[in-house]
This record gives sequence, C-alpha cells and structure tokens, in this order.
Amino acid sequence: MANHKLWGGRFEGSLEVWVEEFGASIGFDYRLAPYDLRGSLAHVQMLGETGVIAPEEAKSIQKGLEELLADYEAGLIEFDVTNEDIHMNMEALLTEKIGPVAGKLHTARSRNDQVATDMHLYLKDQLGQIKDKLLNLRQVLLDLAEEHVETIMPGYTHLQHAQPISFAHHLLAYYQMFSRDSQRFAFNLEHTDLSPLGAAALAGTTFPIDRELTADLLGFKGIYHNSLDAVSDRDFILEFLSNSSILIMHLSRLCEELINWCSYEYGFVSLSDTFSTGSSIMPQKKNPDMAELIRGKSGRVYGHLFSLLTVMKSLPLAYNKDLQEDKEGMFDTVDTIQKSLDIMAGMLSSMTVNKEKMLVSTQRDFSNATELADYLAKKGLPFREAHEIVGKLVLECSKAGYYLQDIPLSRYQEVSSLIEEDIYQALESQTAVQKRNSLGGTGFEQIRQELERAKKDLNNK
Repeated sequence: MANHKLWGGRFEGSLEVWVEEFGASIGFDYRLAPYDLRGSLAHVQMLGETGVIAPEEAKSIQKGLEELLADYEAGLIEFDVTNEDIHMNMEALLTEKIGPVAGKLHTARSRNDQVATDMHLYLKDQLGQIKDKLLNLRQVLLDLAEEHVETIMPGYTHLQHAQPISFAHHLLAYYQMFSRDSQRFAFNLEHTDLSPLGAAALAGTTFPIDRELTADLLGFKGIYHNSLDAVSDRDFILEFLSNSSILIMHLSRLCEELINWCSYEYGFVSLSDTFSTGSSIMPQKKNPDMAELIRGKSGRVYGHLFSLLTVMKSLPLAYNKDLQEDKEGMFDTVDTIQKSLDIMAGMLSSMTVNKEKMLVSTQRDFSNATELADYLAKKGLPFREAHEIVGKLVLECSKAGYYLQDIPLSRYQEVSSLIEEDIYQALESQTAVQKRNSLGGTGFEQIRQELERAKKDLNNK
C-alpha cells in the first residue's frame, strides 16, 4: 500500500517511525472500516449529483469503493500503520485501485467530519444490537418470573431477612431496571442518529454540497446544524458510556445476588455447568465465574466513562487530537456490554431454582414479624404499640431458640387478648406474600397483573 500523507505538502521532514506509531489510530479504528466506506459512498454520490465533481469521476470512485467494501467483507484488506488512521488507509487503497482520481473523494470534507460520521454510524448500529439483547434479557426475566409467581423467598434489607416475597417479584424488580436501561439507550439513539458529514474541518465548505442528501443516503434522521459542534463534541458517546455504566451496575447487582444465592449458605439456585468453573485443587467446587466476571467488568466500563469525561474536560473547539482517545473505550464498552447481556440471559434461563430451600428459609426466621404487628393493628391497636409488643416477643423467642409461629396461643393471649387462633395462618409465609396486593406489591395477583402489563410492553417493542 502506498504511503502518502494527506497533509504532507506543508512538511519538509517526516515523522520518526516510533513517533508515527504513537500517533496512529489504525490499531483500533480499523473497526470503523465498513462505516468509513459507507460514508464515502454517500459523499461521492452527493458530489456527483451536485456537480462538484464530474459524473464519470463519481462513478469511478464509487466502483472503487464498492470493490474495497467487498474486499473488506472477504477479509482481504491489510491495514498499514504508516497510513495513520482508517481514512488514510482507505484513501491509499482506493488510489491503488483507481489511480489519482481517488483524490477527488476528499473534496468538500475533512477527516474531522469523516471520523465523526463513522462513529455515529458505528454507534447507531451497536445501539440497535444492544436494544435487541436487552429485549431478550427482559423476556428471559419475564419467562422466569411467570414460572415462579408462587415461589416464596426471603426479601432482604441490610442483607437481613426482612419480609417474605415472591421470587417473581424479585425478578421483576430487575425487569423494571433493565426496561429503564432500554429507554435510556433509545434516547441515546436520538442524539446518535445525526449526520456530521459536510461540516468539513470546522467551518463548513465553499462547495455547493447537499448535506440532507448524504444524511438520507446514510439513513440518518437529521443533521448537525452547527459545523463546530458536529466535529468537536462527543456527548453521544459520553451518553452511551453513562448509560452503559448504569446498565452494568444493574447487571453487577443481579450477579452479586446470583453469587450469593448459589453459595452453600443460601442454596437458592444452582447455575448450569456452562456458566460455572471448577477449582484446580478443590474437586467439590463449582464457581460462579461468569457472574463474577460481569461484576468485575463494571470497573472497566466506569473507567471508560471517566476517561472520556476527562479527555473532554476543558477541550477547546473544535477538533483536537485528544479526541482520538474517544474510540477504544467506546469499542471496549460495546463488546463488554453485549457479551455481558448474552451471558446474563444464558445464566438466568439455564439455572435451577431450589423452591423448597427458599421457602424454608422464610419459616425459620422472624420475617413474619410485620405480619403479627399488622394483625394487631388491624384489630385496632396502634401500630407503634403493636411494633413494641412484637419486638419483645421476637427477643423472647431469640433467647429461647424458637420462632413466632412456635409460640403457644396461651402465651399470645397473655400478651394481647386481641390475638386469636387465626394468628398462625397469618404468620404463614404463603399468607404474608399473598395478602400484599397493594399496587406494585408482592401479592400473587399483583404480580400476575404486572406480568401481563410487561408482556404487552414487550410485544409493542
């Protein structure tokens, strides 16, 4: 491949190899190759239709670009670090194919608007894929929740048993989180689906270009209306990294719970062999490595967000070489998020749920204490008095080594004449969960209603 710098005319000397390598971005921005070619195809079509270049020249360049795209898809293209970035590599390859006329492709554009266009096209494509993967994960959660509406587990606050809840209710909490994540990415797409092409270096161009045409050809819903803004801001990437950070945080929280639940102490679930590993020394081990990896990868996603925020801080208009640092973090975050979503969906859809262990854990604790307090309050006792009575009973049970459901009726009636034989039914985990039918609560009927609402929501996507 020929090496002729696009900016070489101004310079007498050339860069040292090691300096050139430091400044080159082709080592990572090669991923933009198909988007760069798409942008060039739209640009040259516009140049031909507006008469900026001759129609036959436009056709020649278009044919060369189409051949390059075919070569790329066939894996036949080798990139050269001496050609600095994806744009110079492609122009050099095009020149080899069709000769000097390739130089007319760069008429009325700069690498500044070219790279911005490439990244908008790339991220727009990836956001669509992330949306689909999020949709799949939400469907997996709904399917699992539908299966476990009446599966009872302990609900926690401060990692202490609080009140019994439906396992479906717990799962649907994450469904809601991931639904909001999906909405955030959809909003992100609104700011990504804009064309910078035609902004040129920073000030626009003197050529009679048609920016609306190139935007239409590339499938953008609109254009940037300020050339300085078009080439100098990366808020659409920052928004993506921010949204990704929130998403990976939600994934990490769910992973933490899966890691706890599959431990010996909990024993609530068992992850499939596909998503587990063993120990090199302890033959009995089955480790939730994939869940741990997602939890750990939250750090790198957060890091990419802070990295780009720092790059952008105090960066003057318009383009600066600092902006070369916008790509690697974006690429890595895309890869991390997409793989994490696939892994999470796979873990959830293939895990085994130990319903009995979950239920038993709500029967050998004091998570039904609120039921007793509510029972007394419904009989007219002020809730604060009821709370005090139940607290003393819990203390009594804790010292004696038994639970509220083990207290004989005679003792209950010594405490309060309001307590009758129906107290034991009220203290059952099944009853405690079933009765909580306030809107958004863990009651079985509420959960079934929420499942129907969620299904309709997914079907409309």
